[in-house]
Amino acid sequence: MNGAEVPEPGTGSGGTTSAGPEPVAGSGDTTSAGPEPAGGAAAPLGSASDSPFDGVVYQVYPRSFRDTSGDGVGDLAGITAGLDHLAWLGVDAVWLSPIYRSPMKDFGYDVSDHCDVDPTFGSLADVDALIAAAHERGLEVWLDFVPNHTSDQHPWFQDAIGSRQAPKRDWYVWRDPAPDGGPPNNWTRDFGDGAPAWTFEEATGQYYLHEFLPEQPSVDWTNPELREAMLEVLRFWMARGVDGFRSDVIHLIGKSPELPDDPPELRGIPRAGHHHDPGAVAPHLRAIRRCLDDVPGTTMVGEVNLPDAAQVATYVGADRLHLAFQFGLLYAPWEAKSWRDTIRYVQSCFEAVGVPPTWVLSNHDWSRIASRAGGQAGARAAATLLFTLRGVPFLYMGDELGMADAVVPPGRVVDPGGRDGCRAPLPWTSEPSQRHGWAGDPWLPWPPDPAAHSVEAQRQDPRSVLHLHRRLIALRRDHPSLRSGGMRRLDVHDDVIAFDRGPASGSPVVRVLANLGADDLEVEEGIGWRVVLTTDLDPATEDRPFGGRLPASSAVLLEAGAD
Repeated sequence: MNGAEVPEPGTGSGGTTSAGPEPVAGSGDTTSAGPEPAGGAAAPLGSASDSPFDGVVYQVYPRSFRDTSGDGVGDLAGITAGLDHLAWLGVDAVWLSPIYRSPMKDFGYDVSDHCDVDPTFGSLADVDALIAAAHERGLEVWLDFVPNHTSDQHPWFQDAIGSRQAPKRDWYVWRDPAPDGGPPNNWTRDFGDGAPAWTFEEATGQYYLHEFLPEQPSVDWTNPELREAMLEVLRFWMARGVDGFRSDVIHLIGKSPELPDDPPELRGIPRAGHHHDPGAVAPHLRAIRRCLDDVPGTTMVGEVNLPDAAQVATYVGADRLHLAFQFGLLYAPWEAKSWRDTIRYVQSCFEAVGVPPTWVLSNHDWSRIASRAGGQAGARAAATLLFTLRGVPFLYMGDELGMADAVVPPGRVVDPGGRDGCRAPLPWTSEPSQRHGWAGDPWLPWPPDPAAHSVEAQRQDPRSVLHLHRRLIALRRDHPSLRSGGMRRLDVHDDVIAFDRGPASGSPVVRVLANLGADDLEVEEGIGWRVVLTTDLDPATEDRPFGGRLPASSAVLLEAGAD
């Protein structure tokens, strides 16, 4: 996502369909209780494997992963060097935030050449080497696809300016001024400064649209030449061996031709993620899906940054996206009721369309889970939910190390959207004098206590949060109930999220109990079941009958069959 979008409550009822030809309009509150199957059980969805991809995706923010050149900015060679860590961790795919040529006004989401690599990160040869090395380790490589806008330095836009008859004029969204000479409508661009979403070009007397920075002009997908050029970008990367894509604000590629004003009560509020027309998006999604289906096994997850999961769910299906991000757990406050309601509502929405939801705890736009969940214990409990809920988990780099947001002093702030803290560099070694494994001093400050949260220190501690993540990923991969079993929610305590997964393929039920509260609890549900895992990886407790104690900010996985 470009910019720190703030979720807002919807103004109407959300809609879901399982067979409709187009995404449907609707909005609502992500944390609404919403509809749910009778008895608290998940509706029959089959399993996450009904989707072409059902593994664990690890997000790499390239600038902050690892620097090998000495300039303090992470690079492709650093990602390649870190693949052994990701293979050991057990993830299935590596998604890279943008690596394309870019002036870096929005750190890569302002693309000036979709089919080349910015020299900051390396070269096309470096990408090829990374893809080959990842495939050797059984890892897929996904790239960020940015379909809604380009950089103002992109050759397409340079061919669109200066004349209303410019060759690629209609590849972008241009409008005449309003009667008073001002912008064509009252839209406000993202990044929260209140500026219009329009910039005036003196030479032609028209405005061009940019939902984000003025340096990010919006393209017009109704132009068949522009659409085909964007599909060629996908073909270029698939031909190089890329296995999937995360598509940035993909719902914005379809807009109402009238570009109507925001209502008076929303005037001046950044609403870039909401300026879309679901019906207008549908034919573009079909074209994208046909393109992806030409290379079987290719997956696309779309960033559909809308507040209602019911609306997000309509963007997935056989002729649409394979998967779609919903950010309910990013928006929900760290307390059990909000998380329970969000989980229940999201699952009911995606069950209605027969596609598994995605689950996200952190990303390059949002404060890290360790900073939002009250510290390391809360982050461990949240990770347990991430890998045991039914759906596809996305893990943001550094969360497996328990990293919290960095404190960025004013003199080192670089991001226009205020997201520097969650983009802090990943520490590889414990030694500060060696820049924690970086070749140069990093472009942003380190996260809190980088030595303790380094890959080296975490690997050496068998009870670290890193080892917890590895255990959880392995359990999800190897335990049929967690990989493909159904899900039944349980009512245990106000502070507890509880559910059963399975049985599946002869595998016993797994019970998940997560105490998000501040007090230790005694619970009856699951007493006598075998303890599979505790969030502190306590060997004195695991592989023994559960006695009912559930400490504050902790979770436990139990397996049926031990009495």
